[in-house]
Amino acid sequence: MASHPSARSHQADASLRERARAVIPNGMYGHQNAVNLPDNFPQFFARGEGSHLWDVDGNEYVDLLCAYGPILLGYQHPKVDEAAAAAQDAGDCLNGPSAKMVELAELLVDITPWADWAWLAKNGTDATVFATSVARTATGRREILRARSAYHGASPNWIGADMATPADGVSEYEFNDLTSVQTALDQASDDVAAIIVSAFKHDVGIDQELPTPEFARGLRDLCDANGIVLILDDVRGGFRIDMAGSWAPLGVDPDLSAYCKAIGNGHPISALMGRESLSDAVAKTFGTGSYWFTSAPMAAAQATLETMLETDGIAHLEQIGSALRSGWQQAADAHGVGIRQTGPVTIPLMTFDGDDFTARQAPRAYRFASELAERGVYLHPVHNGFLSTAISEADIAHTLEASDEAFEVVAAEFNG
Repeated sequence: MASHPSARSHQADASLRERARAVIPNGMYGHQNAVNLPDNFPQFFARGEGSHLWDVDGNEYVDLLCAYGPILLGYQHPKVDEAAAAAQDAGDCLNGPSAKMVELAELLVDITPWADWAWLAKNGTDATVFATSVARTATGRREILRARSAYHGASPNWIGADMATPADGVSEYEFNDLTSVQTALDQASDDVAAIIVSAFKHDVGIDQELPTPEFARGLRDLCDANGIVLILDDVRGGFRIDMAGSWAPLGVDPDLSAYCKAIGNGHPISALMGRESLSDAVAKTFGTGSYWFTSAPMAAAQATLETMLETDGIAHLEQIGSALRSGWQQAADAHGVGIRQTGPVTIPLMTFDGDDFTARQAPRAYRFASELAERGVYLHPVHNGFLSTAISEADIAHTLEASDEAFEVVAAEFNG
């Protein structure tokens, strides 16, 4: 794949967008709506293989977004797809689950030292919403504390009048600020059922922020002292930071942990894991869905996790993530472009000095991402990226060559 830009066609994509507008409100919806992305970003894709993605016009990209997180081992991973196909051939959606449900739950519990059970569904929102229901059942309380503006799913259980407004029964604290947590607890008058916290702060429009060990341990202590359930939202970080859970390196165990995205390498499945002390509350809390028990995604998840364990996938993700971060910094410095790289190296986010994400004004990030797209690298301008184990050293080399050229364009346009 050549690094230098060439004329890329987007005619098929434009045609599909026009047809979509006639039958889909606004032409597209949700976080995969490309309307606010640079003009040369495609809306529709044809296929993916390994670490590469092709749009409907045949343009090829090294993929640094991985379908917003679900692709962990690369597209069309043979072991995963073979496992899913075998389950599909046997009968995917039946009157009850197959043995794959038990096998996957056993595997999840086996690799998560603090957890005693697993509950399976489809989306990350399923898992976080059910977690709050379990906490309320277990404690007999109502209030849930979340970090300010934290995203835990597209549900009225979390979102009030707009994305930044908490729903009824949800109060807020500041991430990495135990004093603000204590203040929120005091204001809730002993009615707090759970504190939910993301594995790391990843609100759109701001730099990512890793939790301090003191904050994580402090949350654990506050929950223990007040009979509150600690929920770790590991939907975004799960299985890209540590196979035992993203807070395992901090030595802090939650009471409930929600997983999705990477667990099934693109197959629709999520999981909530928890302690034995909450199993009765789970049994008393109704939650179900017609497709929650399908076998193919469970088989895919089992194969995904086994492959990550067998190949030490986390180590590879950290290696390529560190190489990418180092290379970006060197290139930015060489061209006099100020950048910040935050969060886990396996879930990269780069922001540009002079851009204002909070005001949705990020011309440098948009220009950089647009230049990368012309050179065959797909990097979202403002959303964090995700890495897959399929990304090779050659992919990183191509990305950094393209990035050097893109930084040069940004410097010429904005540093004058």
